[in-house]
Amino acid sequence: MVLEGEMDGIGNTMQKKVAELERLAEVLVTGEQLRLRLHEAKVIKDRRHHLRTYPNCFVAKELIDWLIEHKEASDRDTAIKIVQKLLDQSIIHHVCDEHRDFKDMKLFYRFRKDDGTFPLDNEAKVFMRGQRIYEKLMNTENNLLQTREEEGESFERTLVASEFIDWLLQEGEMPTREEAEQLGRRLLEHGIIQHVTNKNHFVDGPLLYQFRMNFRRRRRLMELLHERGRSIPESHDSPFCLRKQSSDGGNTSFLSVSPTKEIKVSVGVRRSSMSSSCGSIGYCSSGYYSSSPTLSSSPPVLCNPKSVLKRQVSPEELQRPGGPFIKKTFTIVGDAVGWGFVVRGSKPCHIQAVDPGGPAAAAGMKVCQFVVSVNGLNVLCHDYRTVSNLILTGPRTIVMEVMEEV
Repeated sequence: MVLEGEMDGIGNTMQKKVAELERLAEVLVTGEQLRLRLHEAKVIKDRRHHLRTYPNCFVAKELIDWLIEHKEASDRDTAIKIVQKLLDQSIIHHVCDEHRDFKDMKLFYRFRKDDGTFPLDNEAKVFMRGQRIYEKLMNTENNLLQTREEEGESFERTLVASEFIDWLLQEGEMPTREEAEQLGRRLLEHGIIQHVTNKNHFVDGPLLYQFRMNFRRRRRLMELLHERGRSIPESHDSPFCLRKQSSDGGNTSFLSVSPTKEIKVSVGVRRSSMSSSCGSIGYCSSGYYSSSPTLSSSPPVLCNPKSVLKRQVSPEELQRPGGPFIKKTFTIVGDAVGWGFVVRGSKPCHIQAVDPGGPAAAAGMKVCQFVVSVNGLNVLCHDYRTVSNLILTGPRTIVMEVMEEV
């Protein structure tokens, strides 16, 4: 058993390999998010040419138009470079495999995941296994991911290695502890998890580990053209996160919230104690940071965990007849990223932030509203973790009742 110091023994070659695998994983996640969005937008569909039907394909020229229309690329040349990255990584291909370069023409291309031709090499298999385990952990009720301390420092969303192995065995992911430990080591070597202080390899014991990759973060396609790797962990509240946006002037803009001004935009500056200048709002007192560093040359800024509420109220006060609160009901249909809001607090939880361009904002949701029910289930006496899990494990369309102060 090798403990502290083993990561140093991996050497520069392994570290370089991890960086390469992280980059591949980012391309795979970005490509999959794009595939889902294109299906939803009906850009991908069955098409006919010369009396032959090509299922689940898109027209190259139409995709370029779509990328520019949705501000994923500034011009056609940039869009071609982005899609070429996906073609180079075998995420997409020409339907007849006749063109190895992506061309801005009326040519049919298809995602390999849609026709079952995606090459499953060892790296891709480990990555897909890690993604499935990540989703399984996030979508089921368990106490595995918790705030814990190691070497006198507190870390958010940590796994105890031995408990993680117990869970893998319980869920039937691996048949033996030895094989489960080997899986943990492969996940670490592929940059999917890491020791909290990056001092140890994965071993069956009391050491703490975190997921380095947040598979749910909305990736901007422009990130594919940036080679700089991530150096900080990402917020894991992405199903509800605010998205980092780029202004027309080329500066990086962040959506921010405060009790007095519900939504405002700040460009490249740190906000006051009651707002946040991070792309994804998270509970950051112990190490959550803003995501998508590849989109900005400015240094990462700590997310602000403080509540936007002026005061906390009780469930009894919310439901008191004649009180200063009114009930509203929203039907929110999640998009390819999520629902576009952040919940925080406990008994009751509240809306901490809303993405102005997301589904929740379109439905009428606002900051500082208190969550009463989700899909008919009263949640006034639950904390935000329970409410978040309820939404994550439910249908794509959610019905939420909230109370708003008049």
